[in-house]
Amino acid sequence: MRVISGAHRGRRLTAVPGKGTRPTTDKVKESIFNMIGPYFSGGLALDLYAGTGGLGIEALSRGADRAVFVELDAKAFSVVKQNVSACRLEDRAELYRTDAARALKALSKRGLSFDLVFLDPPYAKQRIVEEIAEMQELHLLAPGAWIVAEHDAGITLPEQIGECSMDRSVTYGETAVTIYLYEANAKEEES
Repeated sequence: MRVISGAHRGRRLTAVPGKGTRPTTDKVKESIFNMIGPYFSGGLALDLYAGTGGLGIEALSRGADRAVFVELDAKAFSVVKQNVSACRLEDRAELYRTDAARALKALSKRGLSFDLVFLDPPYAKQRIVEEIAEMQELHLLAPGAWIVAEHDAGITLPEQIGECSMDRSVTYGETAVTIYLYEANAKEEES
């Protein structure tokens, strides 16, 4: 597992020991960034189920200004810290060891809005539709934000979740990646 492109291209990332975390493969990661980027001129990223931190680190490597990493599992959180440190990205990263629901509420209280969100929850605990809806309710999405959801290929997500429209859904074996675009209405953009 490595950083695919950008400033930290080729940097090896540590995996979480055991089988409790399913890291995004390099092939899937490269495909994701080809669909939404491949490079960024700034912006704030949220890696909500960080695992190894690979998706958020890739976003930083490709030009995102900052990234927030959220991971509940102690082993995985330690690996995220290690990978962020190995890439010398501490000054552009915020790490939180908490669950997704608490993290979203806390980030909302800070008034943050994200340009890029990665949702790669454990397959058995997926609440992707509810979490995308909650992010909209909490005003956590910037107009034009991309939401990348990685999920079991057997699950079909809806075309529309509030003001998030499905851009595409691609399957890689047992894994599917569904990408949404947040199309904030004119009223929200004015406020």
